[in-house]
Amino acid sequence: MEASRRKLIADALGNIVEKARHGGHSVKIGLMATGSELGQDEILRGGRLAQAANPLLRVVAIGPRLPGFEDLEWIETPDCEADTAAAIRKSLQEGAVAGAVAMHFPFPIGVATVGRMVTPRRGHPMFIASCTGSTAALRQEALLRNAVYGIATAKACGHAEPTVAFMNIDGAGPALRALGRMQKNGYHVAFGVSSRADGGQLLRGNDLVSGVVDVLVCDTLTGNALIKIFSTFTTGGLLESAGWGYGPSAGEGWNEVISIVSRASGCQVIANALSLTAQAIAGRLPRKVTEELKAAREAGFGAELEKLTPGPMREEPVAKPALVPLDAEISGVDVLDMDRAVQTLWKENIYAETAMGCTGPVVRVQASIKAKATEILRGANLI
Repeated sequence: MEASRRKLIADALGNIVEKARHGGHSVKIGLMATGSELGQDEILRGGRLAQAANPLLRVVAIGPRLPGFEDLEWIETPDCEADTAAAIRKSLQEGAVAGAVAMHFPFPIGVATVGRMVTPRRGHPMFIASCTGSTAALRQEALLRNAVYGIATAKACGHAEPTVAFMNIDGAGPALRALGRMQKNGYHVAFGVSSRADGGQLLRGNDLVSGVVDVLVCDTLTGNALIKIFSTFTTGGLLESAGWGYGPSAGEGWNEVISIVSRASGCQVIANALSLTAQAIAGRLPRKVTEELKAAREAGFGAELEKLTPGPMREEPVAKPALVPLDAEISGVDVLDMDRAVQTLWKENIYAETAMGCTGPVVRVQASIKAKATEILRGANLI
């Protein structure tokens, strides 16, 4: 008991000294100090760079101690990743660190990381929601959740009103429409617009290079690939030299701020990840997620998730109308809804076919009835 009391007093005095020295409270971030393909010293140089850039950031290296890095605090473990991961969990639970940066972490379903990358055209930073983990087992639900968590993460990291758009991938159309209906119901979201001539909130590769939004929504595997590509485009793929890594964790009911970097992340990316983690902690990321979910639910988030959940498969044979020449296209239908869109028009005795246009999936119809067909598809919540 006496030893515990002395430790509490020592910690309190240490905090007072740090505050007096640097003009504020320091924050301790754990850093997994093993597992890099570039060597342990590359990880620790990242910790040193982060501390040099931010005097209020204290890096706690967690792993086998490496001589020459005595300027970092240490929680020493055997040279075993399982032991290091266990030490990270324990240090978070006990409050020895406020957050952590790790090469890997087994997030539960419902939690994913929101990464951040540098877009080449203007050097504009862009959040990618998400990059590791999974916010839901179903794709479209995950995309809608990714949008909410991406907004929350951007707000926690200093963006008062982040602009948001979806990457033009499978499932993005229905999730985007769901978010649009939530906006009409009072959920405050600022949509970004594609730089291409036809605009819209479904972004293509050109838009990613340009960095036209603050938050890009996509599935985890795509986000993971984007971070890797953009962080290594000057190094030939072997070293991640740019960006902030795969970002801090976010999820409903999730109270930890754990950021992910790669085994190929260089020291500058690790330093940036530590700084971003500290920023997310200062911005109270878990609380921001809770607040964002509350606002989303008040605008129909729960109902929209139900709409995005597929019901039981039902066989409803639809007679195909007589074939006619097709000379117009309707865009905006998600690739997963293409067959449903065509059969919806067939039910109205309108002949239609699916196709892939240069901007994604389209439904081909006669130009003379394009307006009518468009309204039918819009009424069926397909565009």
